[in-house]
Amino acid sequence: MTKFLEGFVPYKKEDVEIYNKFRWWAGLTLGDILDRAADIHPQKEAFVDKNTRITYAAARDKANRLAIGLLDLGIKPLDRVIVQIPNWNEFVFSYFALQKMGAIPVLAIDRYRQFEINRLVDLSGATAWIVASRYKKTDYLPIIQDVMKDHPTLEHIITVRNDENTSDFSTLETLITHTELTQTRLERLAELRPDPMQVAHMGPTGGTTGAPKIVPRTHNSLITSVDYCAKSWDQHTEDINLIAGPIGHDLSMTKGFLGSMITLGKTIFLDSTTDKDICETIEREKITSIIWVPALAQRLLQYEDLGKYDLSSLKKMHSAGGASHPELVKDVTKKLNMTFYNGYGATEGMTSITRTTDDIETICTTVGRQTCPYDTYTVIDFNGNPLPPNTEGELVLKGPGVFTGYYNNPEENQKVFTRDGFFQTGDLARIDEHGYITLTGRIKEMINRGGESISTREIEGLILQHPDVVTAAVIPMPDPKLGEKACAYIQLKAGIHATFDDIISFLKSKQASVLQLPERIEFIDAMPYTAAQKLDKTSLRKDLEKKIQEKK
Repeated sequence: MTKFLEGFVPYKKEDVEIYNKFRWWAGLTLGDILDRAADIHPQKEAFVDKNTRITYAAARDKANRLAIGLLDLGIKPLDRVIVQIPNWNEFVFSYFALQKMGAIPVLAIDRYRQFEINRLVDLSGATAWIVASRYKKTDYLPIIQDVMKDHPTLEHIITVRNDENTSDFSTLETLITHTELTQTRLERLAELRPDPMQVAHMGPTGGTTGAPKIVPRTHNSLITSVDYCAKSWDQHTEDINLIAGPIGHDLSMTKGFLGSMITLGKTIFLDSTTDKDICETIEREKITSIIWVPALAQRLLQYEDLGKYDLSSLKKMHSAGGASHPELVKDVTKKLNMTFYNGYGATEGMTSITRTTDDIETICTTVGRQTCPYDTYTVIDFNGNPLPPNTEGELVLKGPGVFTGYYNNPEENQKVFTRDGFFQTGDLARIDEHGYITLTGRIKEMINRGGESISTREIEGLILQHPDVVTAAVIPMPDPKLGEKACAYIQLKAGIHATFDDIISFLKSKQASVLQLPERIEFIDAMPYTAAQKLDKTSLRKDLEKKIQEKK
């Protein structure tokens, strides 16, 4: 009988029986996925970064060597290991080494510093950390020292690309090159293959409340989610997939990296999000498929030198992690001559996407259908009652591709799951008769104006129809009489000037109601983004609070 990680919420017995009976769970581990790829296409070039080009067979060899090296260090099955590596091939070796030995990667974006890493250690109970020695302008060694002072339980530090051996820490390169793959050692590693129902990895999230939490995903659940999503938007073995967003982010990790793995494609890691680097990489590597957030797609379309590059290899784009507004969808389809797949997902397992056969209207106005047909998606009212098709309510879901609870957080789990085990996403949505989902807002991002609930997403969508607007973000603004009003932050195209009245007149011309007219507009030169390249509304709220205080 499987001994589950303490603090993990196992699937209910009756659900496990159904998921296994109908083979919705394949009974594979992520280590099995790498082995399968290496067995089928051993000499196929699979992973490419700025420095190296690696085949599936070479990736397995390095992952096996690293796994045995980590075991020799004293890292054990179920130990949590923070993996903080940029978009480098070393991420592949580290992630799958941990999968092979049954340890649990805790994903961290490369921009995380002392504050975030300290929090991840606290939340996950991590006892090891695989981290770049230096990346761009950041020297991680002082960061490592600071974190270790606060967390003496962090027993193992493995640095990556520490060419000068400037510390006493173990290095990933040494663990790989100094480990011999004897038959005895490989048999020992095979014996540690985890139960597919065990936790495979953990990812940080703010969830529905914004408070930091850890999402554990099992091998069964994660592979199911990735497999059905990959098939839903026609990923295949000939795809050359570009990962430009941070690999520690769920979209890049699951829909990009693991989706490419499960379909035996090629992954191109780019550790830059500049338009020039992206265009040069597409042209050089003949990229066919891009997986990223709408903000990066929007930026690329605004790139003044876009026409100088041969981007004709592009076939499709999976965009999620933010709202893909109709003009963006149409521009990508027309200017880049590629299929736009409008998606929705999150670390907890939500996954929907439009399909190749969908018309442009469907792609523009929905986030498609759920990718795993055996998950159940529905909407409920504020009393928890199911709602009929085309009625707005909170989106809730449950199934073989959905997680079962935040790690070691019973209080939060009590709040975000219904009595019958459906996860409450915090997203407002409508689902039509064919299962297509239209997101209408966030419960926590709704503006309550005198008792009237106003969707920030709707206002943003209207503003983004203005031909001179690059991007827009709407946030609630405190008001002593009405409770809240709408404040819009707007980034205009370079060299363009507009006034408050110009924007309001445009919105009125689009027949916007008075509720959809922001009471305040802040024009901004560059919109702030989080490490995952999502609009940083927290930063905008702080900026607005500062401006309001300055006027008092």
